[in-house]
Parts: sequence; C-alpha cells; structure tokens
Amino acid sequence: MSFSNLGLSEKVLAAVAATGYTTPTPIQEQAIPHVLARKDVLGIAQTGTGKTAAFVLPMLTILEKGRARARMPRTLILEPTRELAAQVKENFDRYGAGQKLNVALLIGGVSFGDQDAKLTRGVDVLIATPGRLLDHTERGGLLLTGVELLVIDEADRMLDMGFIPDIERVCKLVPFTRQTLFFTATMPPEIRRITETFLHNPQKVEVSKPATAAVTVTQVQVPAGREAHEKRELLRRLLREAKDLKNAIIFCNRKREVAVVHKSLQKHGFSVGALHGDMDQSARTAALEQFRKGELPLLVASDVAARGLDIPEVSHVFNFDVPHHADDYVHRIGRTGRAGRTGTAISIVTPLDQKSMVAIEKLIGQSIPRAEGDYEIQAESSDGTERPREARGRERSRGGRGKPQRGRDRERSHEPREARGEARHSSETRHASEARHASDARQPSEARHRSDDKRKAEPRHDARQPVPANNSHVPSIGRPEPRRHREADAEPGDHSHLPAFLLRPVRSPAGA
Repeated sequence: MSFSNLGLSEKVLAAVAATGYTTPTPIQEQAIPHVLARKDVLGIAQTGTGKTAAFVLPMLTILEKGRARARMPRTLILEPTRELAAQVKENFDRYGAGQKLNVALLIGGVSFGDQDAKLTRGVDVLIATPGRLLDHTERGGLLLTGVELLVIDEADRMLDMGFIPDIERVCKLVPFTRQTLFFTATMPPEIRRITETFLHNPQKVEVSKPATAAVTVTQVQVPAGREAHEKRELLRRLLREAKDLKNAIIFCNRKREVAVVHKSLQKHGFSVGALHGDMDQSARTAALEQFRKGELPLLVASDVAARGLDIPEVSHVFNFDVPHHADDYVHRIGRTGRAGRTGTAISIVTPLDQKSMVAIEKLIGQSIPRAEGDYEIQAESSDGTERPREARGRERSRGGRGKPQRGRDRERSHEPREARGEARHSSETRHASEARHASDARQPSEARHRSDDKRKAEPRHDARQPVPANNSHVPSIGRPEPRRHREADAEPGDHSHLPAFLLRPVRSPAGA
C-alpha cells in the first residue's frame, strides 16, 4: 500500500513524496485512516516505527480547513520532553511546508514573552510539555476550549516522569467532544486506566507486542565489577574494540553519573557530548545537533534521550548503567536499529544488576547473551603480577584488611545470644585466671600457700544442681564477681583481688 491510498490531501502527499518516502509503516497504514475518520485512536507500537508521522500527516490534512483564533489553539500535542516536542515541530515544518499553518512550541527554558506573543497571533498546532502548558493556562494567556484534536504522545514516558496528574488536568480543560490520539510503547496499569477514562470507543492499533525489542538490534551483556572506575575502564575498552562503530549513545541512570562519564571519556581522548535534564535548553539543543550532524560521535545521556528521538543512524547503544525499570531498556536500545538498519546494544552488568536483568529478559521474552571473550578488568598485586577479581575477593574474605574484620563482627551478631554469652564468659574467665596466676607469682610464698589452701577448701558449685532460692552468695555466670565482694573476703596479705600491674616491684630512686 502507498500513501495515496490512505486518504491524505494532495499537499500532504506532495510533501511526503519530496522527503523520499513511498510506503507507509504498519502503524501509519493502520492509524491514519482512523484519524481522518475523526475517531479516537489508541496506538501501541515500539519506538522507531513512525508513530510521529502517523498523527502528523492526518493532522495536516484536517487543518487545511479552518482558521485559528487568538490564544485558542485548534490542536494540542503533549510531549514528555523538550527534545521530543522540538522533533515533532520539525516534522510539521517538513511535511507542512506547502501550508500556511501557525505552529507554536511551549517548552521550558524559553522566554514566556516570546511564547505569549505567538499565542496571541493564533495557533493551529500547539506542541507543549505539560508543565509549561499549565503555566500558561494558569496565567490566563491560553484557553484550551477550542481544541478539536488532542494528541498524547509517549504516554508511558509521561508516567515515568510523573506527568499523569498534569495529563488528567489537561484532559479536563479541553472540550469533551474533542478527538483524542493516544500513543504509547507499553501498557502499564496506570496507562490503561487513563485510556479507559479519557478515550471514547478508541480504535486500537497494535503493530507489535508491548515492550518488545526490535529484531534488528543485536543485544549483548558484558560482566563488570562493582567499582565505578572498573566500569569506566571497561566502557573505554568496549568503545575501542567495537566493530563498525559509527556513533553511539551511552546511557546512565543519574545526571551526576552522566557528568562523571562524560568527563572521564574526554580525559582519555574521546570526542563526546553530554545530555541530561539539568542542562540549559541551548546546551541540550547544541549537543543533540552536534551528535546528529556527526560532529560528536559519542553522546552520554540520561533517559531524556531514551524516548522518541529520531536519530536514524545510531550504530551502537551502551547501557553504562542497567536501567531500574525494564521498560526503559526497550526504549534505550530502540535508539539504534531504526528504519530497517541494524544496530548493537551492549549492557555493562555488575553483580548488583542481576535482578534488573532478569526483569528485562522476562519483559522482552528472550535471554540476552553474555559477551564472548575475557572482559574482566585485572588489578596488579604487590609483586607486579595480575590476579583475577575472584582471587582478590577471596583474600578480602580471609580478613587480609581491616574492614572485613567488621564484617566478621556483624556475622557474630547473628549468633544466638546464649552462644555469645558463653563465649564472653569463657573469655573473661580466661583473662581473670591469667591475672590471678600473674598475681600469685609475685606474692610471698606463705601468702600464696594460704590462698591455695583457701581455694581448695571452698566448695564448688555444680551447674547441674538446683540453685537455692536465695542465691545472693552465688556469683552470676558470665560476669566477674563485684570488686567490693572480692575485697571484703580477702584475707590479710592476700593480694589476689588486685590487678597484676599494681603488684609490680617499684624501684626507689638512687640516693633516696
């Protein structure tokens, strides 16, 4: 089937032909007729399947009739990130070149005054992120009562970023009779609830199973150590040894980690850029543009770059950090292997990431093979030879350093209380006996004999015999006898109750 069979207008077909596209993708082939029929659409497709054009092309055909009014946009498109919003605007500029449509972009990092001026002139297509859109509505500079068509794109990403309450607010501000297009790659329960609440008898278009990885992407996992510097060293090795690497996106879980990895790669001579949510909009746009043009072959990014960015020629994706959510893995590796091209996705997996990898393999329905070859980072020993990480782990477990000693103490803490008490009692008894023998060695022979006779005469208490009710005369087990009792019972000349260091002979100064 060709685009001419989908019901698009002549201007739109001419714009599509100018871009070189002749055959629609499955999501476009199924969704465009329903959109032109003014029905609600629920589109489920993996990333990189042409979802953006699936709603942009029919919207351009619909908007050929009618005129926008000041501060009342005719259509509204919600995107989770600034980059995705800017990308959708580029699609309207490309396919709507032959039409006189006003397209406005409401995103953070841009002056309110400039955006307000565009809204005043009237907008046919308003592309916005939820936060900035609500800021304009609360200031009274934007009315959504004229919206005829609402598009919610990358809905599962909206959920991850916490935008679902904002989406619900926006859906209540637009007319009840509007047409709604809802696109997502996965269908978690919260997204399903939203579709049941705000879509009216939607036409479900599903061209692939939710959260499946593209078959054109070769997936590999590489084992790594727990230490961050080991992971960075392994990443540099993988980048140098990668086959057919043209450009690559390196994903990290945290913005701080993005900055650390970016600085590390720069230090070791790699040409690399960075992209995360705390950067200024101008810096984010510049880094993304340099990467698209090939000026920067490597881009270290957070999950800001994981959803919907159309960079068709990315050859490799590296997961420096395994994502905490399995859905994010699908979107990350979807940055490569797009538009029928092949790609490679390599994940650096530490022992702490095994649980996340199990969840990922369960979600995508396939196992991710381990890389062939020895990727273990070695460490030098004191004699200059290398030893594997396993050997170092065994050395630490034997107590070669100070910190594992605390680990053994923690293991002792899990023993039964009775066992700890008996061990403590035996230790105290041993120390008391040693001190008593040392004291006896320094006593006069007569006093020592009297002390020995007295100990022999004292009756022994058998632990198997019942203890009398009045057991004040029996010393408590596990605790030394109170000092005042020992001093009161000591005979004259018996110094066994004194510590050994007080019984050392003292030399008098010379000439005293």
